[in-house]
Amino acid sequence: MSISGNFVFFEANKNTSTNLMTDIEIAQKAIMQRITPLAHEKLGIEDQHLEPFGHYKAKLSLEYIETLKDRPNGKLILVTAVSPTPAGEGKTTTSVGLTDGLNKIGKKAVVCLREPSLGPCFGMKGGAAGGGYAQVVPMEDINLHFTGDFHAIGLANNLLAALVDNHIHHGNDLGIDVRRVVWKRVVDMNDRSLRDITVALGGVGNGYPRSDGFDIVVASEVMAIFCLSNSVEEMKEKLGNVVVAYTRDRKAIHARDLEAHGAMTVLLKDAFKPNIVQTLEGNIAFVHGGPFANIAHGCNTVISTKAALKMADYVVTEAGFGADLGAEKFVNIKCRKSGLKPDASVVVATIKALKYHGGAELDTLENENLKALKTGLKNLERHVRNMSENFGLPCIVAINKFTYDTQAEIDLVTNELAKLEVKVVLADHWANGGAGAEDLALEVVETLDTQPADFKLLYEDSAPLWEKMETVAKKIYGADGIEADSKVRSQIQRLEADGYGKYPICVAKTQYSFSTDPNKLGAPEGHIVSIREVRLSAGAEFIVIICGDVMTMPGLPKVPAANRIDIDNDGKIVGLF
Repeated sequence: MSISGNFVFFEANKNTSTNLMTDIEIAQKAIMQRITPLAHEKLGIEDQHLEPFGHYKAKLSLEYIETLKDRPNGKLILVTAVSPTPAGEGKTTTSVGLTDGLNKIGKKAVVCLREPSLGPCFGMKGGAAGGGYAQVVPMEDINLHFTGDFHAIGLANNLLAALVDNHIHHGNDLGIDVRRVVWKRVVDMNDRSLRDITVALGGVGNGYPRSDGFDIVVASEVMAIFCLSNSVEEMKEKLGNVVVAYTRDRKAIHARDLEAHGAMTVLLKDAFKPNIVQTLEGNIAFVHGGPFANIAHGCNTVISTKAALKMADYVVTEAGFGADLGAEKFVNIKCRKSGLKPDASVVVATIKALKYHGGAELDTLENENLKALKTGLKNLERHVRNMSENFGLPCIVAINKFTYDTQAEIDLVTNELAKLEVKVVLADHWANGGAGAEDLALEVVETLDTQPADFKLLYEDSAPLWEKMETVAKKIYGADGIEADSKVRSQIQRLEADGYGKYPICVAKTQYSFSTDPNKLGAPEGHIVSIREVRLSAGAEFIVIICGDVMTMPGLPKVPAANRIDIDNDGKIVGLF
């Protein structure tokens, strides 16, 4: 155990048989520093610019962020990953570990992450604040209610939904066609029963019955607007531009027509201030905003990323799921809208995940299997090529190391990636924290110093929507093309005619495959991407392209993570990952 100031970092190796602590147990044993003196020590932020939520969480004032605008930017490092598998990859864990590693080698670095959704926390995944000895804390708070941001986003969304139905009930002066209300309600929980519902039953006093449905909060357009706005004023304007319904002659009705955007902004104004917490090693982390990458744009807030770049020399940020989803949207949506430009990328993989992509069974992944590994490497190679060739970013592969990875497997990955002139770095930050990521940190710094980025977007604003989708499908997914029925094609043509063709696209599809079939692992080729639905996000200024069977309201698995989460007699949370 090492002690630095008020901070205690437990150095036991999680991979050893003598240490069987879960992620939450590791987090609970760490003695955290109070966030206000830590933020001052690390980033020079004075107390008056922080609004504490207890001792270990705080919001940074927008007035202070405004004073940073003339400072130069640090370097932005984008962490992404291979297509996710049940074996796990560790993208958030690597983002945290790399940040701790950079600080260990004497660099001033912070990490910018998304806030976890309660849906996967109680559904498939459990906690989502990193893992092992590379975590952000307080882990329970971050994974649960945190500072209330998601509640504010859900309330703002549902206020607008209530105002739509209220307007219809009280005379419908705007002439909303009740068959063409497109604004859904949201809840931050996986609940398949809410996907398609009927509202306003029970008589005249309850409004006009109509079909409706719920999305999960992290798929809401309000979340997207929240994350893509540079200021409260810009957020209010974007909220006003949201299209909620259409009249019988297909005239768009906006939130501003209902005079809803002012009250929505009031609900969001405090949530919009970035959240500051710490890593297990006492380094600063911004955790703010949290759209899913398989059904939304998958990036943390623009305002927290930009603020961090003004206060640190190196900023590590992640994009959700594999590079085909999160990194593609980071570049083509977040960077396009904000002017941000990453300087380098890190693609995270585990050898066991690559073996799974190569056809190995889940219960055999700890066994050496060079054949499956070589086959599965195609998934990693395509992600790497996308980052370097399509986006022009210097790329490093980080192998999130496990004790059962064999030298032959490590050599195979290293040699195959060398053919692409990509460096492979082993990192065991999960077991050893920042010390386990020092080699990765050194390689990242060297890459930043010697390989300038040739950053580029994948398509131009002026390209037609169909061409944009076709470009993503062919260049990023390795598909032969795209398809859609006549109804979807008509929707796309109507969006073009209404002036929305200049918007980027936000593809909602399965995260498990480059294709729209989650069972097609590795790097499938020759497939066709089927577009099922198109949605306009006029406030967020992108077009959602829903492909395959992906749902914007997930369901719970047969045995959800909620079944193991509990609180013991001492008031301690257990089972949260």
